[in-house]
Order: sequence, then C-alpha cells, then structure tokens
Amino acid sequence: MTTTERRMPATISDERTALEDWLDFHRATLAQKVAGLDEEQLREASVPPSTLTLMGLVRHMAEVERSWFRRCLAREDAGPIYYSDEDLDRDINVTAADSWEEAYATWQAEIAAARDAARGRSLDDLGFAAHRKKEFDLRWIYLHMIEEYARHNGHADLIRERIDGATGA
Repeated sequence: MTTTERRMPATISDERTALEDWLDFHRATLAQKVAGLDEEQLREASVPPSTLTLMGLVRHMAEVERSWFRRCLAREDAGPIYYSDEDLDRDINVTAADSWEEAYATWQAEIAAARDAARGRSLDDLGFAAHRKKEFDLRWIYLHMIEEYARHNGHADLIRERIDGATGA
C-alpha cells in the first residue's frame, strides 16, 4: 500500500478547485487511517454486534465512488463491485476470502475512474442516478462525496483508535 500525501485545501480558490481539493483531502484522510495496519487489524470490527471494519469502509467507498462518478455522472453500465441484491451490505461485510490488497487496489482504481469521469465536465453537467430516479449535477456529487467521506472518516477514526490508540489526522 502506498501512502497518500494529504494536503490541506487552500483557503482561497475557485469553486471547482475547492471541491476537488476537499474531496482529495478526505480520500487521503481515509488512506491515512488505514496506513500501517496489518490484514488482521484491518478486519477488526468496531464494536460488536457491528461488522464495520476499516477494510469494509474502504470497500464501501470504492462502491460509492463507482456509483456516483461512473454510474451516475458518466452513465456507465458499471455494476456493483461487492454488494448484490442478496447481500446489500457485502461491501461492509468482509469475509475470510476477501483481501486487503484487493480492497485497496479497487478503491484506488475507482478514485482514478472518478477523476476521469469528472475531467472536462462542468459543475453544471448532469448525471442520472437510477437508484434515486433523478438527475444530479457534478457540484452536488462532489458535495455529497465530501460529506460521505467526512462521515465515514469519523467512523474510521474511532475504529483506528480502538485498534491501536492512534487518533487525529
């Protein structure tokens, strides 16, 4: 796993730059939360009966990146990575057959695909989210992704603290 540099977004910038920088900041925050842990620690559930793990959070964010940028914005026919109609929480519910290496690589690939999908589009460009049966502009997608990462980074912070006492970042 490569470490991701985390830069604080500029305090003065244009709207597009601010949105992209804050999303990248939160992506890097999650990468920092999982850095330095072994496979067993990445599979450690937060607090029983919850099945939430750091690996599950990374897998979930790979699904979220794919859903909003590839399926909604780019209107790609990109099916789910982990979940199915039979197990809607399969991204979160990690099994013994799942590996950290695959989860991290998939998450990074979906981030790269998200950047590709957004490149060259205006913040007013529309995507369509079939699961919500409505259109969303790229601005809304960026804001939602920032919110999604911020919420889950809070979860990751608590899980990481429980695992080895690390806090902050």
